[in-house]
Amino acid sequence: MKPRKQRMAIVAVILVGVAIAVGLTLQAFEEGVSFFYSPSELLAGDAPQGRKVRMGGLVLEGSVVREPGSMEVIFDVTDMENTVQVSYTGVLPDLFRDGQGVVAHGVMQPDGQFVAEKILAKHDENYMSPEVADMLAEKGHPQGAPDVAAN
Repeated sequence: MKPRKQRMAIVAVILVGVAIAVGLTLQAFEEGVSFFYSPSELLAGDAPQGRKVRMGGLVLEGSVVREPGSMEVIFDVTDMENTVQVSYTGVLPDLFRDGQGVVAHGVMQPDGQFVAEKILAKHDENYMSPEVADMLAEKGHPQGAPDVAAN
């Protein structure tokens, strides 16, 4: 093989390798992206089916149900317009309670229940996730009022 053909072959192999690396990186980013949805958007079908998303709102007063001896917790999350039931198995954050802002990472099921694999709760009295705060502000809920009336 002549040196010129060798260089061309090496350049071609490098370009193919870079193209494969870029393709795999873009695919990994797409799979790792988790979009935020409110309960109303989830119920309207705006979220992709079968994909992990983040859903946030306020934990509805009196909706938290725990089976004795089980790690499963079922509770409702509301955006003051609609409510989605969330199922979670695991240890909840210490600050998780009724009326508090929460972000759940998981998948919306066809039966309308959100199965969460991670729960994030607001970490002090003055902070709320920006997505949850913006969504609640759009719905007219005052940010300083932690009480959520059960429907």
